[in-house]
Amino acid sequence: MATGEPPKTELLWGEPVTPEQLAAAERGYARCRPAEQLLWERLSVFEGAFGREAVREVCASDTLPQETVLPVLDRLAPAALLPVDDFLGGEVDGPRYWMPHPMRAVGARRLTARGDRRTVVEHHRKWCVTLARRAADRWHSGRQLDARDLALRELPDLAAAMDPTTAPLPASAEAETAVEIAVSLWFLWVACGRVAEGRTRLRHALSLHTGQPAPRALWLAAFLELESGRPEDAEPLLVRARAMAVRAGDDRTLGLLAHLRGAIALYEGRTRAAAFEFRDALALMGECPEFGPTRELCWAALALSLSRTDPEAAQEALDQLVLDPASWRTWAGRDLWAEAWTHHARAELLAWDGERERAADHARRALRGHLALGSAVGAACAAELLAQVCLMTGRPASAAHLLGAVNLLRTSVFDSSYRPAEYWARTRDRSETALRGMLDDPELRRAYEEGARIGLFALAETA
Repeated sequence: MATGEPPKTELLWGEPVTPEQLAAAERGYARCRPAEQLLWERLSVFEGAFGREAVREVCASDTLPQETVLPVLDRLAPAALLPVDDFLGGEVDGPRYWMPHPMRAVGARRLTARGDRRTVVEHHRKWCVTLARRAADRWHSGRQLDARDLALRELPDLAAAMDPTTAPLPASAEAETAVEIAVSLWFLWVACGRVAEGRTRLRHALSLHTGQPAPRALWLAAFLELESGRPEDAEPLLVRARAMAVRAGDDRTLGLLAHLRGAIALYEGRTRAAAFEFRDALALMGECPEFGPTRELCWAALALSLSRTDPEAAQEALDQLVLDPASWRTWAGRDLWAEAWTHHARAELLAWDGERERAADHARRALRGHLALGSAVGAACAAELLAQVCLMTGRPASAAHLLGAVNLLRTSVFDSSYRPAEYWARTRDRSETALRGMLDDPELRRAYEEGARIGLFALAETA
């Protein structure tokens, strides 16, 4: 090798690892005792950071009994692992670790050579299924930020489990597990703004699924098409899911599908059809749905579908949030996603009634709620409503800033084929028409650019 020539590297998990790093990792492995070597190998199946309980669940075996795993982990950690700080908050099961890529490479090679890779990966997949269900349970028990943080914290491993092609078994055999995890994490994709990722992962898993997917999987696939601005692609999935749910007599899934049909109708500006579907969803979904949208979200959606044509009926729908004995208020926690849309509906009604300052307050609350969860769709809609109210109260600069920030959000999150909903586009069109009557093109362009620089998080507090 010529002097000054960089050493050759190989890519492992997308990261460059030099021969020197691999050699150092091999020396570290050789210095470990057999139990530590065994755990080192098994830890290589983790894609991201992991906690102690995860190690015990995934790595225990007849040769490494569960009661010995944590003591062995304590001895191994200084030699092969890095401690990881948690930046998400919420519940964490004690210290968390990460295995650097050279150590993973050594462990993975030895695990394969030992013939144990298939078994350990199967344990890892089962742990991921349990983890996704735990996150879903937190969401539906009213601990929604905890649910989101748990899913994001473990997403590298969950993502691997959602890819059937990364396991030793044939992809078709792994597809059902991948779909189950993706469906359990429905809230992360739909309510917490990771629409494109969820759509890609679920489509990939479904493409390798050789059997008949569950109606809920088709429901989620349709929902993600809608949230991606493709309602026409959601329709055939809805038809298939409804036929299956009808045959099975599955009223809960039929309730999910009714809510989604209402969301599609609202997207297309068919408010009367949307209201009919949301009422149907409320009748079908039962007292405390364990999956998908809650009753409160349905009431808020019903109020939105009525707010521009029948404000009195819309207010009655919002009143049901208190009166409905089966509403989310029987939960131990809160439905932050539904609260954000409820604030949006209240803002629509208050603006209609001429109570503009109160409308602005509720629109800000809606915007802050969607931003807290990460919902780009909800945040864009709330910001455009707040911009309209700013215009009503004589603040065109604030309105333009909000619209400029929305422009940046949409181009950052969605591809060029995304079409905003007809229902929300009317609000945007009215605001832009009004702004063009107040500001010339250079002024409006500068205001949009300034709003993009400020960002929606800051504007949610100041606009």
